[in-house]
Amino acid sequence: MDKVKVAIIGSGNIGTDLMIKIDESSSILEVACVIGIDANSEGLAIARERGFPTTHEGIEGAQKLSEWKNIKLVFDATSAYAHAKHAMVCASEGKQMIDLTPAALGPFCVPVVNMDAHLDAENVNMVTCGGQATIPMVAAVSRVSKLTPYAEIVASVSSRSAGPGTRANIDEFTRATARGIEVVGGAQKGKAIIILNPAEPPMIMRDTVYVLSIGASEEDIKSSVAKMVKDVQAYVPGYRLKQEVQFEKYTGNNKLHIPGLGTYEGTKVTIFLEVEGAGHYLPKYAGNLDIMTSAGMGTAEAIARKKFGVKI
Repeated sequence: MDKVKVAIIGSGNIGTDLMIKIDESSSILEVACVIGIDANSEGLAIARERGFPTTHEGIEGAQKLSEWKNIKLVFDATSAYAHAKHAMVCASEGKQMIDLTPAALGPFCVPVVNMDAHLDAENVNMVTCGGQATIPMVAAVSRVSKLTPYAEIVASVSSRSAGPGTRANIDEFTRATARGIEVVGGAQKGKAIIILNPAEPPMIMRDTVYVLSIGASEEDIKSSVAKMVKDVQAYVPGYRLKQEVQFEKYTGNNKLHIPGLGTYEGTKVTIFLEVEGAGHYLPKYAGNLDIMTSAGMGTAEAIARKKFGVKI
């Protein structure tokens, strides 16, 4: 069977990285058109150089392209605000969406945690780059714990890797990531913080994950985290622990108080991550692009195999 034709809405950093990644590494997907709103954007220029049909007239322009009718899957790499309109159009035409914005209109998908749960959804959401990096670690702790009352993540990415869409969606980023920590990661309460690091030269993506675990041993947590890291590395080779998992016990007179939640006895787990990108578009410091587009492409490939019977 032929490759499944896909469209990419958004010619910024995420959309351009995704386009190059699919073009150079997917044996299942084929870029059929790239959609933007700026005729002079670098992403659209690269798309034209690679021979892909393009439009700078948004989704209305895409509908005028002859290729549009053959497109099965549509990636949205624009903004949470714009996604609502794109979702309506694609739903009305029966095109399944993979949402790379923090709009979260559809169910969350973090491939290593719940890949198979929502492949039939008309609109599947990839949470955020910070969520894709950190939610697997929260889930790794949750799956061996009796209870995980709280998890907090801090995602630090290079300011250079954050385009206008990402900057416009900072509030949506924090809300979507926090909700993903709960819904997919398994924490009762989640919190997310993003830092756009202005350092020069640009720093690689770094993430810190704090999880309160009740009822799990340190060895079980270490083993679960190590396995999850390997699972993520299957599609993001630059994903790795920056140092050993850290533990801090809170018992007896030394209980942990979390404002607004209460006081707990348990183990505070701290996980330090580093994500090096594949360098498809921006240099390798932009691991935030790589983990997001890899997750999106992997989900689309899984949909293509299940829904359209495509085989590698």
